[in-house]
Amino acid sequence: MSVLGFDTSNYTTSVALYGESGYNQKRRLLYVEKGARGLRQSDALFLHTKNLPELISELDIPDSIEAVSVSECPRDEEGSYMPCFLAGVSAAAAAAKVLGVPLYRFSHQSGHIMAGIVSCPDFEYPEKEFYSYHLSGGTTELVKVSPDRERGFRVDIIGGTMDISAGQLIDRAGVFLGMDFPCGAELEKLAGTGKSRKVKVPMNGAKCNFSGAENTFIKLIESGERKEDAARFILDYCAEAVIKTVNEAMNMCGEKEVLYVGGVMRNEYIRNRIINETRGAHFGSVELSSDNAVGIAALGYYRLKGKTNG
Repeated sequence: MSVLGFDTSNYTTSVALYGESGYNQKRRLLYVEKGARGLRQSDALFLHTKNLPELISELDIPDSIEAVSVSECPRDEEGSYMPCFLAGVSAAAAAAKVLGVPLYRFSHQSGHIMAGIVSCPDFEYPEKEFYSYHLSGGTTELVKVSPDRERGFRVDIIGGTMDISAGQLIDRAGVFLGMDFPCGAELEKLAGTGKSRKVKVPMNGAKCNFSGAENTFIKLIESGERKEDAARFILDYCAEAVIKTVNEAMNMCGEKEVLYVGGVMRNEYIRNRIINETRGAHFGSVELSSDNAVGIAALGYYRLKGKTNG
């Protein structure tokens, strides 16, 4: 039994199959012009529409598909909407109709959480509440998660950012240094030879600010600081912000296991600091930390199998 999944986020077109034997996926980053810090939604929608038929043709489709699932919005809350997801919804609805199978709709955030679960060797499918920290180009949210039959998960924000996301901070720093967007991998490589420093993160309970770090970073570069050291400052700031918000949330809401997901969690330096300085940390694979349709397909598979609790 296989489920076909679609995810058309702001920067990646993804299709995937998930079943008893594992997953198979195809995905493509959307092109962003040199020096740009992102894409307009109209451009993302066009690129997804162009990419989807090509990616589907590259996917090894089995003889039997039992359901189709798709991300239809950024997160599970009223009013959560981005036009780029319309491309995936359109393709998924057409595929489900032609195949005569159910169409399941989920949020992009739930897809990230599920991708983390299925690719984390020490985190079993949850039967009770846990925390998940979603860190990406558009999101920095620490959430309390419980299983839900229809939507995959029930999610409540308990911490995170009060302004820009961790991914935005990393990408803005990288673009300022002339890197190609998205900048995470290149900035991490540059920071590898940089010197760490203590950083101060403004906090309000389990929430923090990232925008001030961007201003500090620019001042460091303009004052003649080595690029490597300035890049390390960005990673130290992101790591410290995550550690402080998690520890504060634990104090406020109680201790639970924490599953870290999203593209920022590809960063090995930040991962290692989290492991050393927090409790109950779990990570999905590096491959499935960035945007993908595997989690969306897996959500459909588990719903079809009736393995989620309501």
